[in-house]
Amino acid sequence: MKSVFVINGFLDSGKTQFISYTLGQPYFRSKGTTLLIVCEEGDEEYDERLLKATNTVMVTVDSEADIAPDKLIEMDKKYKPSRVIIEYNGMWNYKNFKLPILWKLEQQISLIDAKTFELYYTNMRSLFAEMVRKSELIIFNRCDKMNEKIPTYKRNVKALNQGAEIVFEDKDGEINATLEEELPYDVNQDRIDLTDETYGIWYLDALDNLDRYLGKEISYVASAFVPGGFPKGYFVPGRAIMTCCAEDIQFLGFACKYADADKLADREWVKVVCKVGKEFFAGYQGEGPMLTAISVEPCKAPKEEVLTF
Repeated sequence: MKSVFVINGFLDSGKTQFISYTLGQPYFRSKGTTLLIVCEEGDEEYDERLLKATNTVMVTVDSEADIAPDKLIEMDKKYKPSRVIIEYNGMWNYKNFKLPILWKLEQQISLIDAKTFELYYTNMRSLFAEMVRKSELIIFNRCDKMNEKIPTYKRNVKALNQGAEIVFEDKDGEINATLEEELPYDVNQDRIDLTDETYGIWYLDALDNLDRYLGKEISYVASAFVPGGFPKGYFVPGRAIMTCCAEDIQFLGFACKYADADKLADREWVKVVCKVGKEFFAGYQGEGPMLTAISVEPCKAPKEEVLTF
């Protein structure tokens, strides 16, 4: 099985610099040949001395058809690499990208230029979403003098990929990604009443900063969902949220203990008041947010059943 590393990002997002730096690190050295497939030419070029020193062969391709599985197999036969790095073109739809059967995606990393993020996120959200959705690591670089925007940028990307590690860097290195932002509700209150506009913000903030909500009461209008295989006495009071387009709607919510969960109709609209806790839950495959229902009352469907970010 051949290990593959995919580095995503729009033009001038820092992909070449990141790959060059990584190739030069002792921990990334390989005894065999590294095949570096470059899918676009940016302002920065790879140093031939670095490629030679790291036993790296670089191949430049011009179109998506050039990295179809059959083309990749041809490169495999020609260069016999022990691993592959693909510097992927951010303007190509990552949804169409496929690897040969015996190639294993070891890691996917997305690079984002913080100074152009809003432009791409606003005008090319579909492409951007496909690019970051399966990335394990997302790095915002060039964040100098942009501290006030970091919380919003993090929330935007977290909505697309809740499991990714998101890192922010300026010229001096990594920035503290837990910078506070002005939340649209008072987090110091013992009870927080969420609206359609604030539910998504609370959900994403609770993923990263659960401790600030522990022991507090949260109230909101939710769609009751009981996933197959859920243990008796639990349901998920959540909301459908569109992060990109109609095809990208996700149901976001946390598990909730409720003795009468089996009496709820699937997707029934309810007004819930619950207490926030943290504990191990099989559905999370580990420890995570756990709600305990204080009250669950039927209610009318909201005007907008699908929320947006």
